[in-house]
Amino acid sequence: MTKANTQPSAISKSIAQHLRSVRTGRGLSLDKTAKLTGVSKAMLGQIERGESSPTIATLWKIATGLACSFSSFLSGDETAPTSQHTDDKFANDPNVTIKTLFPFNAVTQFEMFELCLKDFHEQHSSAHQIGVTEHIHVLQGKLGVLQDGQWQAYQAQEQCILHADQPHGYRDEVGETRFVVVIHYPV
Repeated sequence: MTKANTQPSAISKSIAQHLRSVRTGRGLSLDKTAKLTGVSKAMLGQIERGESSPTIATLWKIATGLACSFSSFLSGDETAPTSQHTDDKFANDPNVTIKTLFPFNAVTQFEMFELCLKDFHEQHSSAHQIGVTEHIHVLQGKLGVLQDGQWQAYQAQEQCILHADQPHGYRDEVGETRFVVVIHYPV
């Protein structure tokens, strides 16, 4: 994470607003939120004030610790229908682009993203809630997927199911890889 040098981006503002809303709505202090998420109290405060933009890995820790969907931090409104898909770029992860295709829906218990990894980028994620799975379909390139401590490569038009309630990761194997992830949350 780095200190923002200018005005917070739209994504940073959305993350800040949603984090504060969830935290205060549940009556959580920054201390309690830090314990739940594994993200320091100071960093949470900086994120809420728009002074710092979280990495994707940090945002996953926050979403997991607060039992929220990842997309809720990007879109703000989990129930709003969406027909516009914009690429969300994280300042601290310049080689990753995430496009929310379907934000989290409480009825279906899933959210869907298109990700693009560039320049042989490797993205690691901590364990999500127990029972969360990620259904991955490679659109372009070659994707390395880390599961159970082992990397497995998937070509375009191949897919896998990842048990995301354990540490896992993704790696661009060819310079640019695009893939779709459907994240399914247990009821």
